Amino acid sequence: MTNNDLLPLAARMRPTRLEQFVGQTHLLADGKPLRNAILQGRLHSMILWGPPGSGKTTLARLIAQYSNARVESLSAVLAGVKDIRAAIERAQTARADDKQATILFVDEVHRFNKAQQDVLLPHVEEGVITLIGATTENPSFELNNALLSRTRVYVLQRLQEEEILLALDRALHDKENGLGNRPLEFALELRKQLVVAADGDVRQALNLLEIAADLAVPDSNSKQEHITAEVLSEVLTNGVRRFDKGGEMFYDQISALHKSVRGSSPDAALYWLARMLDGGCDPRYLARRVIRMASEDIGNADPRALEIALNAWQVQELLGSPEGELTLAQAVIYMACAPKSNAVYTALSAVMKDVKSSGSLEVPLHLRNAPTKLMKALDYGKAYRYAHDEPGAYAAGEHYFPEAMGERKYYHPVDRGLEIKIAEKLAKLAELDKKAQG
Repeated sequence: MTNNDLLPLAARMRPTRLEQFVGQTHLLADGKPLRNAILQGRLHSMILWGPPGSGKTTLARLIAQYSNARVESLSAVLAGVKDIRAAIERAQTARADDKQATILFVDEVHRFNKAQQDVLLPHVEEGVITLIGATTENPSFELNNALLSRTRVYVLQRLQEEEILLALDRALHDKENGLGNRPLEFALELRKQLVVAADGDVRQALNLLEIAADLAVPDSNSKQEHITAEVLSEVLTNGVRRFDKGGEMFYDQISALHKSVRGSSPDAALYWLARMLDGGCDPRYLARRVIRMASEDIGNADPRALEIALNAWQVQELLGSPEGELTLAQAVIYMACAPKSNAVYTALSAVMKDVKSSGSLEVPLHLRNAPTKLMKALDYGKAYRYAHDEPGAYAAGEHYFPEAMGERKYYHPVDRGLEIKIAEKLAKLAELDKKAQG
């Protein structure tokens, strides 16, 4: 057994030539600038941003190989400022003594704090190192502008199913690094099931293939080994869809759920709810977001939406799974089908802007409370008109804003759902005010 045999299949099958690289044709197809730069050995600092298993580390290694540069590798999770300085010192020595360029590959570069990024910055500027950072997170959220401006961001995409299937087939037939020396039978339909389970992650696909191969059933009548449907089912039992509980994918999916509800698409809303539940999202977090949707996107067009959302949250708290998830689904479908209005959300945003810009304006005297004789003597509450004593329980022409502001209108009901009637009532009250003011 060689040292290579001890490596996981995914490591053994890591491409050593650019033509072996699977996927990312938008960056690496013939004639693309990044492919040309790699083939010509032209180094530049870059951030490789993409989901797990999309080839970030492999691409960084290929760039180093084609450029004949030495490589310093750091994990942003484990490395501190001391480790960064040591790597830079080695790069400076290699540059001075051997005239050799150094690539500093930083995995999970988004984990670097400001101090760590500041240590890197001058050496990237001076060309002491060529930085290649790999990240699953949006670099514009995590890296400071100075470092970002000195790198180019390449977005790697989730691999397509046919691309992962190609990687599996290569591993099955490769006699040097793959499973090609084994008489392994793995039907195409079963391979496709594994590809779906890998969810765009080629490394995960190869890991699953290796486990399945280890569990393959030998055929007593031949030398063949079979990865059967039963074997594959056992391997995939615990598989879940891609979901990052704290990263950008998390926010992308909750955004998709919210926008599906806002867009009145119950089926899409239900899909994104299921995706997040399947990925391990806390149902209580989803319940809170559904309550937000009820006020932000439905509001008074259908006030029952908020009640249903609160009920779903309460059931989730009291009963847990699976009853809670069912009520969440009920609430999400109701929200998606309900009439939409952002009038409350817009009104609150507008009034908060005025409150912050207008300062601490005094409450008009007629609206002030007057529980003491002194307050009454100062005209607190004087000339206040008690609405219930007025015709229709409405004091037409009365003013309630601070005098320095004058009258404002923030709430504009939409012509959908209950807000149609609300708008009609407000219009009638406005007419009464107009008559009262002469």
